[in-house]
Parts: sequence; C-alpha cells; structure tokens
Amino acid sequence: MAVKKITRKWIMNSFAIILIIVIAIVVVAYFSVKSYYYSAARQYIYTRSEAVTEKIEKMYSDSPEKFMQNMHQLIENYEYRDKLELMALNDKQEIIITSSGFHPTVTTEFTDYNNALKSPTGIGECIEEYSNEQILAITVLSSTPSQILSGMRYVVSLEKINQQILYIMILVCAIGICIVLFVIFSSSFFVNSLIKPISQMNLSTKKIAQGDFSVRLETHSNDEISELCLSINEMAENLANNDRLKNDFISSVSHELRTPLTAIKGWGETILLSDKNNMDSELVTKGVNIMMSEADRLSTMVEELLDFSRIQSGRLHLELVKMDVIAELSDAVMMFTQRAKNEQKEIIYEEPDYFAIVQGDKNRLRQVFINILDNALKYSDEGSTITITPTLSQTYFSVKIQDTGIGISNDDLPNVKNKFYKGKSNRRGSGIGLAIADEIISQHKGTLEIQSTKNVGTTVSIVLPLDSKK
Repeated sequence: MAVKKITRKWIMNSFAIILIIVIAIVVVAYFSVKSYYYSAARQYIYTRSEAVTEKIEKMYSDSPEKFMQNMHQLIENYEYRDKLELMALNDKQEIIITSSGFHPTVTTEFTDYNNALKSPTGIGECIEEYSNEQILAITVLSSTPSQILSGMRYVVSLEKINQQILYIMILVCAIGICIVLFVIFSSSFFVNSLIKPISQMNLSTKKIAQGDFSVRLETHSNDEISELCLSINEMAENLANNDRLKNDFISSVSHELRTPLTAIKGWGETILLSDKNNMDSELVTKGVNIMMSEADRLSTMVEELLDFSRIQSGRLHLELVKMDVIAELSDAVMMFTQRAKNEQKEIIYEEPDYFAIVQGDKNRLRQVFINILDNALKYSDEGSTITITPTLSQTYFSVKIQDTGIGISNDDLPNVKNKFYKGKSNRRGSGIGLAIADEIISQHKGTLEIQSTKNVGTTVSIVLPLDSKK
C-alpha cells in the first residue's frame, strides 16, 4: 500500500508536472515556428510588392496611355510567378490580369482587399482556404490615378511551409517524447531506490514491533534513507539492550525480593513455634528486628519501583519550594553515621556554617543523597572512608561524595545511570536507584556526574543551581 501511494504521488506530482511542461514547450514551439515561417512569407511578399509597386508607378508616369499594356507584360512575364501569384484587381474586386493566366469566371470578394480598404496603409492580408489549399494573400492598393487598376494582390501557397512546420513539430514532439521517456526511466529508477529500502524498513519495523530485535537493515549509500536505516538499526540495538537489561533487572529484582521475603517467612515461622519450643526471648527479639529490617528493604525497593514507573510515564512531579539543601544533606549523613560505624567504615563530613538556598523538593533531594550514600557504603569494604565535600559558589551549590570502595569498571561506568542497568557486582541492589537520582537532579536543572576507578573508589558530583531571588 505504501509503495502504491508513493508511486501515485510521484505520478501526480513530478511526472504530471514534467508532462505539462513538455506539452507547454511543444505548444509554444509550434506557435513560435509557425509565426516565424509565416512572418518570413509575409516579409517575402512585402519585399516583392515594393519592387512591383515601383515598376507600376514608373510605367504609369512614363506612358499612361500604354499603362495597361505594360501591366499585362509585367504580370504575365513576372519572374517569381512560380513562387508567387500576382493579380491586378479593379475596384469591383475583379481580376484584370493574373500571372498564372487563369481568370475566374465568378466574381468574389477578397478578404485581404477589404482589409486593405480599411487599413490606413492601404495594405491588407488574410490566410484562407482556396481549392483545398491554405494560402496567404496580401493586397496592396494602387497609388496611381488609373481608373482601371485598384490594387495588386499577391498570393503564396502555405502548403510547403505547413509541411516544413509539420516536420519541425514532429522532431520537437519526438524530442519531447524522448525527454518524457528518459524522465520515466530515471524517475522509476529513483522511485524504486526509495521503495525497496522503504519496503525493507516496513518489514523490519513489523518484526521489531513483534519483539524480534535482531533485525538489521543494510545500507549501500550515504543519503537520508541510509541515515534512517542506521537510525532504525540503532533503535533495534537499543531496544535489544533495553530488553536484555529489563530481563536482567526483573531477574535481579526477583532475587532481591526473594531474599527478604525468605528471611521474613523463616523468622515468622520460627517465632510462631517459639511458644512450643520455649525459644529465648532474646532470639525472638533478634528475629523481629531482622524481619523489620527486611521489611524496610522491601519498602525501599517498592518505592524505587514506583518512582521508576512515575519517571517512565512522566508523572514524577516535584514540589518545589525555597529550601536549604545543606540541611537535607546533613540529615542524610546523620542517617548513615551509625550504620557506617557498625560496618566499621568512616564518614568524613563537616557541616558548613552557611546556607545554600535552592528551589527544590526536600524529600526528593534527600532521597538522592540517601541513595548515593547507601551505594557508597554498600560498595565499600571495612576500613573504607566516605568523604563528603560541599562547595558554594555565586550561582551553584555542589557536593562531592567520594568513597574508597570497589569502584566501577570502565565497561559499566557509562551505563550505571541507565534504566534497568545493574553492574557485574554481586552486591545487592535493584539497578534503578541511580537512574531515579539522575532524573530528580535533572528536574532540578542540575547535573549528576560519576567518576570511578576499579578497586580505587567512586566520586559522585552533584551540582544544583541556587535560587536567583534573594
């Protein structure tokens, strides 16, 4: 259907326009050639008529009494009578003498003679059919005082001229047909060069829509169609990567959900049997604490999934207010201080004695700081340090969170902020926390950058614009 539509559009637009132009050129050529040859015929008659008029005036002035006798000799012996018929007319439009020797028996009116009577120059012309032949007739009224001679009529056949015009127009039409055929051939080749890749793209996109992301289009040129093919290939590659990452993400999340659920279920069954087995209350308390901790982990993961869903659907909205971002950073650090001590890790942070006022969402910015600090602790070993360095400029507030943990490999680093992506580390995590954090910072018109070296550590830099209103 698409192919038919493209071909139809080409016929209606390009080919139709070219055909109209060729037809217009043929029509213009016809009238131009016809005008040229007819003008040449008129000019030929005018030139001969001037010579004849001079001779007639001279004959009348030399011998008026022998004027008609001399006129007979002039017309009957006219040297161009094989190309041009010369007639002498009286005021009744009767032919007195003719160079052909033929005298019509029926008196008729000549259109060119009547036109000459109406013309201020005394010259009239017409093109008419005579004896199944087209002729050009020009009448020049006589300037002599003779009562017999009223005018000279010059008649030339247009048969050969029309034949010559016909030959030229056949040649012009042949050239026009060749142009149209060439346009059809070249344009059909061009249209086919468009239709073939478009058909391939149509089939490929249908396969991609059905979930086959292994489809790739071949490119043989360097034009917009090839660029579109490359874009479709890139889209298929990205969809394949996203599909793979999604599957890995689902597998990872399923594992992350299974672990706390198993712990909760196990300790729950243990506590239910505590009365029968006379279990130590201290052990019960420990089990309850573990269940609470795992429930918190589940809650956090569910919130991340909900946030990710909001980001995907464009429903992640911020409640922007004027706020001190340092206060939220300090609260987040305080939340992880005890955990760091328990894991024998050190957090180095000196709270600034100034305010950093931004237009932001308190809860969302605190969520970002919590996610970054949680990752710093999660991917650090015992004895590691996490250094938090806030900086204030005239227009921006920035904070660097630097750890001495396991770092990120060069293969994983470009993708850690992508959705569904989870590095090769075997430590727990859903793989969407950084994607959410990056989106939140972006909606605050800020930036979140990550630098890391494997087995050396990771530095996360967050930059936020300050509130421009004092």
